[in-house]
Amino acid sequence: MTRTITLAQGNGGEENRALISGLFFRYLGNEILERAEDAAVLQTEKKMAMTTDSFTVSPIFFSGGDIGKLSVCGTCNDLAMMGAQPKYLTFAVMVEEGFETRKLEKIVRSIKKELAINGAKVVSGDTKVLPKGAIDGIMINTTGLGALSVEGVSVRNLEMGDAVVVSRDIGRHGAAIFAGREGIELESEIASDCASLWPMVEKVIANGVIPNAMRDATRGGLAAVLNEWVEASDVCIEIDEGSLPICEAVSGICELLGFEATALANEGTFVLAVRPENAERTLEVLRSFPGNEMAAVIGEVTDRYPKRVVLRSEWGTKRFMELPTGELLPRIC
Repeated sequence: MTRTITLAQGNGGEENRALISGLFFRYLGNEILERAEDAAVLQTEKKMAMTTDSFTVSPIFFSGGDIGKLSVCGTCNDLAMMGAQPKYLTFAVMVEEGFETRKLEKIVRSIKKELAINGAKVVSGDTKVLPKGAIDGIMINTTGLGALSVEGVSVRNLEMGDAVVVSRDIGRHGAAIFAGREGIELESEIASDCASLWPMVEKVIANGVIPNAMRDATRGGLAAVLNEWVEASDVCIEIDEGSLPICEAVSGICELLGFEATALANEGTFVLAVRPENAERTLEVLRSFPGNEMAAVIGEVTDRYPKRVVLRSEWGTKRFMELPTGELLPRIC
């Protein structure tokens, strides 16, 4: 295989076939994908959830992951947030002419590793090679299909008194991407929280907790999730500012650059609305996973200010947590 990707490897001919069989089939091959049909034929017995997403990130390799890991986590996590176990994914990979083959191989290895964590497989795909300058390195588009293990998890199902739980400290992905892109050196390195959430969701459900709502806090961060929830369920969510889990390194980035940690992106952090009697059990499950030691109950669902998120300070004052606006951190996922 060549050291860099060439236009000929996207021509649909011999070079293209060699790239697909020598790289993608080598790491991602299975009985469905290797049939090389125009479409995968799938047999399902449960209700299915389906999602699609596209991924472009700079830098492509970052502390805590790369675009390959990110693409699997992002797709499978969207399924997990509906209570669905990820089963099947499609991958369309667009690569820039001249992209290093060893980097592409590293990305595909990351995809393979993260698929195994989710128990999912790639069943269909596409590869395109674009002329140099047409894109910035590599872009990935995915579609995911998952089997529902529970029903009724929805942004429209929040109830009065629900406890709002966050699975770990917030803002890591956005801070890590920005620090890596801008070459900011800190006393302690910030690693992205990029991770697959299905194992956590599966264990929460296995412990008898069926969340009313779940959402991974990606672009727009925690603030976007909570504002989407209050709008969809016509409720108020009141958050205790002092309970927000934020690590020291992320706090430092926010203080240095004037960011709000609640608006920074995450890629392995999710928010749950659970009945108050299930809050402690949910925390126990989440904290049993490495990296989730800071899981916390951060607030509750009320009816005081419909369709608004209220941030309660440690000094007794209140202010609205608004939906993020503007372009804070381009190309974070």
